[in-house]
Order: sequence, then structure tokens, then C-alpha cells
Amino acid sequence: MTQILIIVVAAIVVFVTISALVARYKRCPSDKILVIYGRTGGSSAKCVHGGGAFIWPVIQDYAFLDLKPLSIEANLTNALSRQNIRVDVPCRFTIAISTEADTMNTAAERLLGLSYENIQELAKDILFGQLRLVIATMTIEEINSDRDKFLDNISKNVDSELKKIGLKLINVNVTDIKDESGYIEALGKEAAAKAINEAKVSVAEQEKIGETGKALADREKDTQIAETHRDRDVKIAITQKDREISIAAAAKDEAIGKAEAQRDTRVKTSEANAIAITGENAAKISIANSEALRREKEAESLRIAITAEKVQQAKALEESYVAEQKAELARSERERSTQIANIVIPAEIAKQRAIIEAQADAERIRENAKGEADAIYAKMEAEAKGLYEILTKQAEGYKDVVAAAGGDPTKAFQLLLLEKLPELVRTQVEAVKNIKIDKITVWDSGNGGSDNGNSSTANFVSGMMKTVPPLNDLFNMAGLNLPTYLKGEDTPKDVTPVEPKK
Repeated sequence: MTQILIIVVAAIVVFVTISALVARYKRCPSDKILVIYGRTGGSSAKCVHGGGAFIWPVIQDYAFLDLKPLSIEANLTNALSRQNIRVDVPCRFTIAISTEADTMNTAAERLLGLSYENIQELAKDILFGQLRLVIATMTIEEINSDRDKFLDNISKNVDSELKKIGLKLINVNVTDIKDESGYIEALGKEAAAKAINEAKVSVAEQEKIGETGKALADREKDTQIAETHRDRDVKIAITQKDREISIAAAAKDEAIGKAEAQRDTRVKTSEANAIAITGENAAKISIANSEALRREKEAESLRIAITAEKVQQAKALEESYVAEQKAELARSERERSTQIANIVIPAEIAKQRAIIEAQADAERIRENAKGEADAIYAKMEAEAKGLYEILTKQAEGYKDVVAAAGGDPTKAFQLLLLEKLPELVRTQVEAVKNIKIDKITVWDSGNGGSDNGNSSTANFVSGMMKTVPPLNDLFNMAGLNLPTYLKGEDTPKDVTPVEPKK
């Protein structure tokens, strides 16, 4: 029983495995391309058209690209030709995904996953661009008359660009070509006028040939009539001559009859010849008149044909000149617009930019000047306030000092001077302190060499000290008097100073 169960389980596993492997084999319809992506042996995708392929589970997956043709309507307007004439070229293109090996891989890379509308929009952009490029390399005459060349150029350019995204061009159909200046219509009128003129010339030639044949037939008929009249007159003349000869032979002698017969014969012969020549001349005159009338008709027909041809050529040239004039006016207007766009508008923009920059600079200068003025005003105002506060505080201090001195300004001044006295003394000391003396040599003989009895050394030191301004002199220079308790009592001039004991 266990063995049977194992066999059944193994059979089920084998069946499921085979079913899974069979399900992973995908067949490709004829109107699609099977794209296998994932691990495909180095390339980004593997494309299969027709047949089938095994899709490995986990490491591979698949998708289909539809080969149904796409019909795209490309109504190109205002395309610029090589003659700078804008034309409208409505076209309808039929494209599809290519089945070539390289192009299929490109389509798998570029178009896989895109919808029908997305592929159509992508192809439409390429078609419009290449169609404009082809029109720009051809003239209006080539586009309008040589359709094979036009379609061939479109096919070459469009097909090469479509291959870059995996598509190919199947068919292109150009319905009708129009231009805004009416140049193509003028070409059609010129061709129609030329065809009409050629038809009129052909009709005139056929009529001329018919009139020539009729004139020849009339001339032959007149000739035959003249010959018939001449034969009849000759026969009549001969019959009459025979009758006269028989009558003359019966009435006269044989000799006279013969002579008269000969004479009559000659006269009648001459008359018959004259009549025949007259008939011939009349026939020739009739033929000449008919020939002149024919030539007159031919000349008239030729004149009418040439006149009509010249008139049509003149009209065609006039229409062509009008079309060229419109084209030149359009081109001049385009050149004028181009010059305005390239020169006037940039100049206006530069002018506006310069004006705005100048206004900005002026505003910046005004703002800077205003800021500097405000800063200077604020600084001066602050300095004035500070000086005002200092002077105010000094005045309050002086007021307090005067109040402390009992309201006596002199005593207040003395109090302030006492505060400044150390600074004044320090100034006197600094005056001597800052003198740099490297070495002083004094030659003293030891004898009193002066009136005051002092030695030379003492006099040098005393003179040196006198170079320092005395405190009393400083007060006097300031317009003040040194108080008595600072300068001491003045020595009376009549008192002789006591000499020091030796």
C-alpha cells in the first residue's frame, strides 16, 4: 500500500512538473513579436517573430509587441521651402513595428509597455520634423510636379529616423499641396494656359492641312473641267471644219476649196486654241484666288493662335509676377520682423535695462547718502548730547564747588587749583626728566668766579634749574597769581643775604 501511494505521489509530481513546463512554452502569433526579457544571455531582450520559445520561470518573463499598422495623419502647415515660401502639405503616414532583427530589439527597448496613443504621438513628432526638413531642401516646382522625388526623399528621411525607435514606414500619401502666396495655383494656371495654346495651335495646323487639301482638290477639279471644255471645243471645231470643207468642196474648185479649207482650218484651230488657253487661264486664276484665300485664312488663323498664345503667356507672366511680388512682400515682411526681433527688440530691452539699472543706481546712491546723512546726524546728535551732558555735569560740579566754598568764587578756584597742583608739579618734573644728558664736564678752578660768590659748578646747576619754568611764572602766564602760602614771603631788596660760613 505504501509503495502504491509513493508511486501515485511521484506520478502527480511528474505531471505537475510537465504541465508547468508546457505552460511556460509560449507561441508567438504572426501579428505580434514575442519579447523575452530578464536573463537572456547578455542582451537586454530576446525577440521572436513566429514560432515560439520556452520561458524559464523566475529568471525570465515575456510580453508582446503588436505589429498592426498605425495610420497617422500629419497635416503640416506653414512649412518653409527652399525658396522661403510657406506651404501646407497634408499627409497620411502608415507605420508599424519593424520585424528586422536589430530593429525588433530597438522596438523592445523603446516601445515595450507604451500604449497605441503614446506610440502614435512619438512617431508623429518624428514625422513632422522630417517632413519639414525634406520640404526645406526642395523647391515648390519639385514638390508640386516631381511627386516621386518628393515621396522618395520623405521615405528615406522618415524611415531612417523611425528605425531609431524600432518602427518602419509602410506608406506615405500626400493629398494636396497649397501655399499661402498662391504660387502653386499660378503654376497650374500657367500649365493650363500652355496646354490650351498648344491645343489651339494643333487645331490651326489641322485646319490649315484640311484647307490645303481642299484647295488642291478644287484645283484638280478645275483642271479637269478646263480639259473637258477644251476637248469639247476641239471636237466641235473639228466637226465644223469638216462640214465647211465639204461645203467648200462642193461650191468651189478643189484648189480654192482646199485653200479656203486650210485657211478656215487654221483660223478655227487658232480660235479653239485661244478658247482652250482662256479656259486654262480662268482655271489658273480661280486656283490662284483660292490659294490666296487659303493663305489669307491660314494667316488669320495663325495670327489668332499666336495672339491668343501671347495673351495667355502675358497673363501667366502677370500672374507669376503677382505671385512673386506677394512672395517678395511676404519675404520682406519676414525679414523686417526678423530685423525687429534681432535688433529693435534687443535694443529696447537693453534701453529699458539701462534705464532700470540707472534708476536702481540713483536710488541706491540716494539711499546710501540718506543712510550716511542719518548716520552723521545721529553721530553729531549723540556727540552733542554727550558734550551737553558733560558741560551740564561740569556746571553742576562747579556749582557744587562754589557752594562748598561758601559762595566765594576765589576760594572755589583755589580748591580746583589744589586738585590740579600735583599735575602741574608732575609737568615741571617731566620737563627735566626727559632731558637726556650722557655726560657733563665742568671745569671749576675753585675760586668764586661770579658776583654772588658761588663757584662755577654751583652757577651751572643753578642756571640749569632756571631753565625749568618756576611755578609762579606758570601761574602768571595763565593770568593767575600763586597764593602766598605756596610761593612764600618775598625777600626785601635791602636785606643782605647772610653768607654761609666757611
